[in-house]
Amino acid sequence: MPVISMFAGMKISMNFIEREHNPPHIHVVSGEHSCMIDIRTGEFVEGNLPKKKEEIIKEWVSLHQEELLFIWNSQEFIRIEPYK
Repeated sequence: MPVISMFAGMKISMNFIEREHNPPHIHVVSGEHSCMIDIRTGEFVEGNLPKKKEEIIKEWVSLHQEELLFIWNSQEFIRIEPYK
């Protein structure tokens, strides 16, 4: 899976093969934690993260929702700015 961003000890990726597998989502790995997050809602589809990282990734998804949906729909790989 291509890594589209990394920050706060989290690796964010998207599996282009899963494009047909809705809802549009990203995968996040942080140490022994991993989760899948719906791009449209920012809600966790499966898995979990520590509370502070959960808050950070939800804010990041909200800020970059348009770019994330572009990647999902076009399957064009682009890197997205890390959380600041």
